[in-house]
Amino acid sequence: AGINFVAVFVAAIATMVLGFLWYSPILFATPWMRLMGYDPNDKAKLAEMQKGAGKIYGISFIASLVSAIVLAKIIDIASVNTILYGMKIGFAVWLGFVATVQLTGVLFSKQPIKLFLINTGYQLVCYLAMGAILAKWPH
Repeated sequence: AGINFVAVFVAAIATMVLGFLWYSPILFATPWMRLMGYDPNDKAKLAEMQKGAGKIYGISFIASLVSAIVLAKIIDIASVNTILYGMKIGFAVWLGFVATVQLTGVLFSKQPIKLFLINTGYQLVCYLAMGAILAKWPH
């Protein structure tokens, strides 16, 4: 099939690691929570959110695997085998499909543009990382 499933798995794990960092207090946890309408100081609400986190992370990982498989196939079809070109393919997929779909959702749901920037910024970093991993990893 032209897809290295070890590379796909590593790319999907990379998105999870990036997500833990991106949405951590080090980067965007507090502004993201406020923009989503959560009080970062409400410990009871945070504990309630954490109860269902395992299932959400599991489904999110499966979604990352699907994204990595599709991106791997695009990279394979395009015969891309350098980090830079892998990142360019990742950027193109992000711009053409992810950013546009997320922007439409934000506009119609009347969410703040800052929320769009945080969420789609995370997706951009993920697609760049996945593109680099999938293009450079030996087939």
